[in-house]
Amino acid sequence: MINTLHFSSKSDLSLLDRIKKESQQIGYFNLPNQDTSYIDNYLSQLDALQGLDSITDVVVVGIGGSSLGAKAIYHFLKPLNNLSRQLHFMDSTDPIAIHNACLNLNLESCHFLIISKSGTTIETIAIYKYLIEVLKNHSNNQHPFTFITDQGSKLEAHAKTKSALVVNIQENVGGRFSALSTAGLIPLALAGINIKLLLSGAEKVQKSFFEAGYMQETLLKKAQFYAENSLTYGINSIFSYSESLKYFNHWYVQLWGESLGKKQKNSSFNVGLTPIGLIGPKDQHSFLQLLAEGKRDKTVTFIKLESFDNLLKIPEDTLEGLEALDIINGTHFSSLINMQADSIIESIQDSQNIPLDEITLKKQDAFSIGQLIYYYQLLTSMVGDLLNINTYNQPGVEAGKNILINKLKSIK
Repeated sequence: MINTLHFSSKSDLSLLDRIKKESQQIGYFNLPNQDTSYIDNYLSQLDALQGLDSITDVVVVGIGGSSLGAKAIYHFLKPLNNLSRQLHFMDSTDPIAIHNACLNLNLESCHFLIISKSGTTIETIAIYKYLIEVLKNHSNNQHPFTFITDQGSKLEAHAKTKSALVVNIQENVGGRFSALSTAGLIPLALAGINIKLLLSGAEKVQKSFFEAGYMQETLLKKAQFYAENSLTYGINSIFSYSESLKYFNHWYVQLWGESLGKKQKNSSFNVGLTPIGLIGPKDQHSFLQLLAEGKRDKTVTFIKLESFDNLLKIPEDTLEGLEALDIINGTHFSSLINMQADSIIESIQDSQNIPLDEITLKKQDAFSIGQLIYYYQLLTSMVGDLLNINTYNQPGVEAGKNILINKLKSIK
């Protein structure tokens, strides 16, 4: 993974010291080094209860951080991997979406992962209740659920009444930082994804940052620039040149928005950086015009794949009336999409006052997406520190949850 900055900024070594101190308290920092034997133990227990060979589909029931990390990694890897099981994500209370999801599943060969850090997430428990009812009439499976939650949660207590499998989320790992925790790794392991390779990618970024490698200076400079210019460039756009990064963009939007939109500590001043996720080249035909000639309040990060591991070519055909477009003949689509990205980068560089940088992933594998996930988690923590906020809480979200609870109580 290479990150090239096309803007200048200083680095703040005092920030490095603060992040090192924070890494001793916040759980996600050390997830790349975790002991993964619990995954093997879990798979053995599940095999004894349900039989792994009988499971063809795994359904992740969770919302926000409980599903977005696994979803981002799974959809990045799915196109080029012959995975052992399909993952499905039930992450909405839209009744039509829930109904159609159940219609499209072979309930006899499914296993459901109920994921809630708090154990009391209303959306997740609502879907879980519905699934219990559906499975009463459509499945002979006696052990269709695994519960992934904090130790001591009410959901764990419920699971024990059902003699169901429970896997606890590591301590001090917030939902949106949980992609590399049990909440992300258990579904990915069931899909057949190489967990050790995923974590080794994250570990490479971790070591590079904390041990004065290439990533340290790069991340310090980037975080410093974002924080210092947050009032001028309050919108951060990711332009991902691969369809497989669509759900990574969704994950980034939650991570960035929920972490950085806050009131400052000991202040009533509201701060934040607004995330936007774009996919190239199709969003060149929608959002690019705004980036190129709109208000100068946006930074842009381009994410590219160095290798697509695919040799698909444009045929050497000449089309009558379109002879001028024979310039594309014989070009690999992988070359075309990267030339499109490079052309847009060059065009934006020629514009004034549009800060941009490039992230290049070596290939479409678990190592690369592990690097990218951990890189953005680190960057989020650093920007949050510089903005003088609590990066890890979400009081604005909690307020809405409390209002919902009162509304539900009022209709009973």
